[in-house]
Amino acid sequence: MSKRAIRILLIVVVVLGGLFVAADRFAVSFAESEAAEKIKAQEGLSSTPDVSIKGFPFLTQFLGGKLDDVEIGIKDYDAKSDGDTIRIASLNATAHGLDFSSDYSSATADSAAGVARISYDELLKAAKAEPVKLPLGATGEVVGLSDGGDGKVKVEVEVSKGGTKLPKPVHVLSSLSVEGDTIKVHADTIPDSLEVLGVKIPLPEGIARDITDFEEKVTDLPGGIKLDTVQAAPDGVDVAVKGENVDLVS
Repeated sequence: MSKRAIRILLIVVVVLGGLFVAADRFAVSFAESEAAEKIKAQEGLSSTPDVSIKGFPFLTQFLGGKLDDVEIGIKDYDAKSDGDTIRIASLNATAHGLDFSSDYSSATADSAAGVARISYDELLKAAKAEPVKLPLGATGEVVGLSDGGDGKVKVEVEVSKGGTKLPKPVHVLSSLSVEGDTIKVHADTIPDSLEVLGVKIPLPEGIARDITDFEEKVTDLPGGIKLDTVQAAPDGVDVAVKGENVDLVS
């Protein structure tokens, strides 16, 4: 083959390769948009989620009916919590081994894992709604949650007596854990007494934990994924989630 023929062949290969890449990127963009709309409709979302299909080329994955990895980002998702709802500020997950139908009417992942962020204000709703009675006519209630560092939550407790609040709120560091579908907040240590208006108030641990310790049930996450672990973050708690045979679209 002459040098001219080789040159022409190379040009043709480059042009065809460019056309294939362009067609592949167009196809993946269309598939991402269709999948996002399906997930939005199934989960009743107020905004369209971000869907990013990974791997190249997409067309060979599509023809095989299975995608390697798909990243999904959802904002402001309302999960269920004991008959009420809890707002998930953001949920970012990666689905692995996604089988789907040609019309995108069904899509099931072999597994999925990600992180759900719950703001401190949202988690605070799970704390006791009414002040807890303490000895000598005092009361206490949780009024704030924040990042305590090292994966822990700082719980701010407001104590008052006779309508007068303690000049400074009491803070305790609490550990987070997941038990089944429930996030638990448990104070590491409890002070044995408080001084209010010059009066030393004993603080039995059982009564104190009625204030500081609480839990939040979180169910009905997309695709049936479940809670795994939880830790504090600057803007809220980060809950690791995971699942197998995750039904993203049905």
